[in-house]
Amino acid sequence: MSIEVQEVTKLYGDQKALDQVSFSLNKGEIVGFLGPNGAGKSTMMKIMTGYIDMNAGEVNVLGQKVEDAPLFIKRKIGYLPEHNPLYLDMYVHEFLRFCARLFKISKPKERISELIERVGLQKEQHKKIGALSKGYRQRVGLAHALLHDPEVLILDEPTTGLDPNQIVEIRNLIKEIGKEKTVILSTHIMQEVEAICDRVIIIDRGRIVTDKPIEELRKSFKKAIKLKVTFDRPIDKKSFKDLPLDLLSEKNLTEFVLANKSDEDIRPSVFELAVKLDVKVLELKQIEDDLESIFHQLTDH
Repeated sequence: MSIEVQEVTKLYGDQKALDQVSFSLNKGEIVGFLGPNGAGKSTMMKIMTGYIDMNAGEVNVLGQKVEDAPLFIKRKIGYLPEHNPLYLDMYVHEFLRFCARLFKISKPKERISELIERVGLQKEQHKKIGALSKGYRQRVGLAHALLHDPEVLILDEPTTGLDPNQIVEIRNLIKEIGKEKTVILSTHIMQEVEAICDRVIIIDRGRIVTDKPIEELRKSFKKAIKLKVTFDRPIDKKSFKDLPLDLLSEKNLTEFVLANKSDEDIRPSVFELAVKLDVKVLELKQIEDDLESIFHQLTDH
């Protein structure tokens, strides 16, 4: 087991940022760590890396307690924080050489060249970091996190500021890294989690609300068959009240999302309603809960 978090609690004054949080991560696993703003994601990541202390609980990284072996932990973890701290007056290549000396990397030149190519910094490597776009600064931070070949990679919003093409490139890189390392990443982009992660942990108000593989999480929320129906003109949503279904959402009174109250197929009822109201059905399709809708159901208060 790469990381084990047991009953971690963190207080900021009277505010409880983390409340008895527990989970574990295995080698070769890519885990999405999700939650609303202020849920405690970044605090948990900083505790795992040894940047801040916890008030109670225990975190073990590769069998070592974080508080007992801080230098060991920093050698084994690569960390890309949400607000990527860089020396803006240094050149990219210069910054990575400086970091390589801190990590005492045996062949820094070869390792830096490998990472510059891997994260796509070839054309920017001789520029000052302060002259780079936010997306390229993020790549420098990712190269820094990977520089010492850590066994665990902790990424807090790794694709912030990247354009769509860059996002795809970094996603592929993270997936490749996840084959040999433990990766935990925090992001607000649900499509990113679905594209990269095997498992998702959702935290809300400092507590874990779910921890499951993505497919298992979807199945657990598939409580009813949902249909999206679109009519050719607006109808009164009260028209659905006598039908064996629940109205989940509507848009412009022409597009509705419905769910059956039982195992009964509700499509005939929808067509009968259309005939009764003299409207045409432009679209009728079954939909499943995606990760974004599940996230809202678990964290929307």
